[in-house]
Amino acid sequence: MGFSLMRNQKFMPTIKHLLIISIAINAGLLLKLLHHEHEWAGLLGPDINGKNEVRLVKDVLHKAKPATDQYVNLDRGDPTMYEVYWMQMGDKTTLVLSGWQSISYFSDTKNHCWFLEPGFANAVTRLHNLVGNAQTRNYHIVVGTGSTQLFQAALYALSPSSAPEPMSIVSAAPFYSSYPLIIDCLKSGLYKWKGDASKYNKDDPYIELVTSPNNPDGSIRQAVVNGSGGILVHDLAYYWPQYTPISFQANHDIMLFTVSKCTGHAGIRIGWALVKDKEVAKKMTKFIEISSIGVSKDSQLRAAKILDVIADTYEHTEKFDKATPFFHYIYNEMAKRWRQLRSAVSKGQTFSLPDFPVEKCNFIGQRFGTQPAFAWLKCEKSIDDCEGFLKKHKILTRSGTHFGSSENYVRISLISHKEEYDEFIRRLSLLSSMSSPHE
Repeated sequence: MGFSLMRNQKFMPTIKHLLIISIAINAGLLLKLLHHEHEWAGLLGPDINGKNEVRLVKDVLHKAKPATDQYVNLDRGDPTMYEVYWMQMGDKTTLVLSGWQSISYFSDTKNHCWFLEPGFANAVTRLHNLVGNAQTRNYHIVVGTGSTQLFQAALYALSPSSAPEPMSIVSAAPFYSSYPLIIDCLKSGLYKWKGDASKYNKDDPYIELVTSPNNPDGSIRQAVVNGSGGILVHDLAYYWPQYTPISFQANHDIMLFTVSKCTGHAGIRIGWALVKDKEVAKKMTKFIEISSIGVSKDSQLRAAKILDVIADTYEHTEKFDKATPFFHYIYNEMAKRWRQLRSAVSKGQTFSLPDFPVEKCNFIGQRFGTQPAFAWLKCEKSIDDCEGFLKKHKILTRSGTHFGSSENYVRISLISHKEEYDEFIRRLSLLSSMSSPHE
């Protein structure tokens, strides 16, 4: 009887009951977030347009300052610094692709580079014309899986197959550390790495790689070898206004660019070459056709969307409310990081950095010195192995020996996450201020 009466009574929840239920639900959600943060998006925060945008919870959970007993890895040139800007842009660069798109191998059968997406070609031309860093008129665009594949394609196109000896490939030291590795990887009979261009004095045909601004030391480069049989390939991955003043419009025979260092989207794996000679462009296309049967259409379409949004932040500012245009935003961030680095180094005589000439940037409209994506740091005093010294203090860098230079130098990436970079600055400041580097 008692049971029957209780069953028929209506349960009326009190405030106390509701509070207990609420705490239980929220605790469960929090635990789930912590356990599966990669699947959740939750924290609302204002973007640069003044609207609330969903922020990935993992951005908060994983970007805390590295613990003092952890390594800070600045060996890699992973441009994660750019994430903040693109997160603030919200869905401006969102691209939806239907299942029926990108079915065919072919993009434009009338173009010598038949796998080049017209939209990507247009976006590349538009951005160069906006920035003024390279001529595009009367140039042929070849798209590649990053500038690495384009670099290989250029060597293939420029090295005669009937030559009795492999073509000599040189670059002035300090040179990009991957050049020797890429060139000698396949032991090609077409070309061979010959090292420092400043030491090359043969009369044989050669290809000189000119990287400007240079990786690793940020210097503005010209050709070094004066031989009559030389061919130049210009790697201009860093010739963008966030890194260096745009003082002229480049018009070299072959110019290589990459999305990774222009926009920060290294994972897209897209680069492009501007090539004057049609036959050279055809041979470069042939190399890519043989090695990978073209280049991902999806990556090209995504890259095109990103490049167009960058141009829109200048040409269609009404779409972005009060958003800072892309190159100006990244320019300010690079300037800040270089100020932090020079301040840390100036605390003592343990380290030194190169100085860069100040020039007027035709795009930014200001005078400034090059502020490269990498710092070429020299250990002074009695430190012979700079990489080893910094590693003892849990800072990972890349030794100058990889770049054809001495172990007194290291290359340090300045384009990592803010928290990682700030911790590096803190540690470097302490090392700089030591009276003895071996304390």
